[in-house]
Amino acid sequence: MARTPADHYATLGVPPGATTDEIKAAYRALVKRHHPDAGGDQRTILALNAAWEVLRDGDRRRHYDHGAGLGSPARTAAAGSGTTGKGAPAGRHRGAGAARDEELLGWLQQVYVPIDRLIGQVINPFPAQLRSLAADPYDDDLMEAFCAFLEQSRLRMEKVEALYRSRACPAAARGFGLSLYHCLSQVQDALVELERYTMGYVDSYLHDGKEMLREARQRRSRLKEERRRVEL
Repeated sequence: MARTPADHYATLGVPPGATTDEIKAAYRALVKRHHPDAGGDQRTILALNAAWEVLRDGDRRRHYDHGAGLGSPARTAAAGSGTTGKGAPAGRHRGAGAARDEELLGWLQQVYVPIDRLIGQVINPFPAQLRSLAADPYDDDLMEAFCAFLEQSRLRMEKVEALYRSRACPAAARGFGLSLYHCLSQVQDALVELERYTMGYVDSYLHDGKEMLREARQRRSRLKEERRRVEL
């Protein structure tokens, strides 16, 4: 059955005229609800991820809306499943497999590894930065140093976001890529909460930011373990 431009919008529960921020918010809410870690369904996650991959990118979204390449998500999923046509030459099968392995290796080296390093440069120094500020949160010099750390962290996360968008995640690592996105999103959200704390000293913002970074640290550790199981 032919796919319609409304399918991805319906998957995320947003209208075709939704803004990128609205789409992002809907995607985040749905993946948190349906993620396997929370007992969700993997097929639903794959559908949500496929919709987000198209609708987050302006060019791909325009092509999708105008009917160009509407079957590509399904074709991508089929390629990742290893399904092949009857009678295809064995050499072609091996060539396709080698190409997928090369694609996955390239994504891991050029996207995941630098993202993991940048996220570590935000998560790892945070406890020391917080201890320093805790000595006297109302000391201008200590607060200025903490704010400088947050600004540097924000710039690092901008690089992380750009890296994540720079290259589509291979179908063979779709779940891994989704978990990576959750990790970077948690760090970004944590920085927002911590910046709010610096503007008004509201303890709930500090608490939420700390908890988000704690969860991001745990997710990053799980990603490292999962990375070792990714087949090349």
